[in-house]
Amino acid sequence: HENLSLQSQPTAGEQNYGAAVAHARQGPSVSVSRNDSAKRKYLVAAVLCYGNLIIFMDWFIVPGILLDIQKYFQLSDGDTGLLQTVFILCYMLAAPIFGYLGDRYNRKIILGAGIFFWSGVTLASSFISELYYWIFFVSRGLVGIGTASYSTIAPTIIADLFEEGKRTTMLSVFYIFIPVGSGLGYVLAAGMAEVTGDWHWAFRVTPCMGGLALVLLILLVPHRTQRRTAAHRALSISGTIRVAAEKPGTQRNAKTTWCQDVIALAKNWSFVWSSLGLTAMAFVTGALGMWVPLFLYRAQVVQSIVSPCLQESCNSSNSIIFGGITIGTGILGVVSGAEVARRLRKINNKVDPLICATSMFISSLCLYIALMMAQTSILSTFIFIAFGELFLSVNWAVVTDILLYVVTPGRQSTAIALQILVSHLLGDAGSPYLIGAISNAIQARNADSFQWNFWSMQYSFIVCAFVGVFGGGFFLMTSFYIEEDRKEAER
Repeated sequence: HENLSLQSQPTAGEQNYGAAVAHARQGPSVSVSRNDSAKRKYLVAAVLCYGNLIIFMDWFIVPGILLDIQKYFQLSDGDTGLLQTVFILCYMLAAPIFGYLGDRYNRKIILGAGIFFWSGVTLASSFISELYYWIFFVSRGLVGIGTASYSTIAPTIIADLFEEGKRTTMLSVFYIFIPVGSGLGYVLAAGMAEVTGDWHWAFRVTPCMGGLALVLLILLVPHRTQRRTAAHRALSISGTIRVAAEKPGTQRNAKTTWCQDVIALAKNWSFVWSSLGLTAMAFVTGALGMWVPLFLYRAQVVQSIVSPCLQESCNSSNSIIFGGITIGTGILGVVSGAEVARRLRKINNKVDPLICATSMFISSLCLYIALMMAQTSILSTFIFIAFGELFLSVNWAVVTDILLYVVTPGRQSTAIALQILVSHLLGDAGSPYLIGAISNAIQARNADSFQWNFWSMQYSFIVCAFVGVFGGGFFLMTSFYIEEDRKEAER
């Protein structure tokens, strides 16, 4: 058991991240100090959200101009899908390393180094010749490594900044920037390609934004950060809130090894099943994010809505529309999911995984209908894709909140890193390539025509609908263990 001592004054680390401390003596100076501390917390959270925005903009630049890149490097569907797979593989393999470092070393330095690295590599990749396509593949892998440092560590800082009530809200805001950044990535890529007539310029905007994020990180985020543990929870004593602070040297992460953390997480069934549910989500979103604009283009060619692209710069309208849908449904989905969870949690302790399961089932149905409508009605396809993305987005903040309350704070960076590893290894690391490979196999068995180019993609996409159903089942399994694991984490 941890040794605890009550104190009425915050430690230096708690001042950094505004741990919940209320002094017995109330006065103007205390009120001003609290206001400054609260403003500082929200300012730091805003910087982290901005970084998350850029990360996912950069992530989805390639799908936004996929047709141009495919033509420029003369890639098949399978090779094109492999482009995103290389990115995800490097991202997920680097995540556990950064999870280990984030639980033990200065997180600000790790975040800053990651931003600098991926920004530089993204900028350099815009100058690669068509003769060296393999260098372009390598560059996307390196960007994935830099991205992993941010996605692994930033949510744990958000968790340290705020108490449980506000934590869900702030995590929702943080994760809103996943779909917003993803959608803006499509819009940025398509817009720059259309304005300049050269898709390479799409890779020269986010590095500049990354430079600004690095400056803000250096100036505004405290150098030393305090990891909130169970011992820092607020205790109400006669109307006065005090902090139960650990004595020096009693932090949990100083007592356990990485292997011990992994073994403990493997025995946490809520973490295991919710991670598998997230894996199904990642599989579906990875495939959709990579292939939907190209799929819609092929559907339009079959319907004679657009002519086949024979020029270097192709029509970008599908990427722009899909990007707008991703932004709108992402914001609405994340906000509504978090709000519904917050309200229903008061009457049902299992509501979080049940919300995730329901959303996955509905999303799978919508995506299946969208695929079946694609050859006859592009408008209906867009509408059902929008609903499919909406219900997928409902789960982002809820799944992360599940992890944060069923895993002890000293293992949270490691848990997030392992969740990233598993969800991407079995999810979106393989789904873009798998969809492309199935499409290639179907095309090889049939005549080379625009009709079969469309059908091959349509048939391969059906896999996503079935995977989504499995994801709903995994979240249902989570609901059987969620109450027990949450109590264990609190103990």
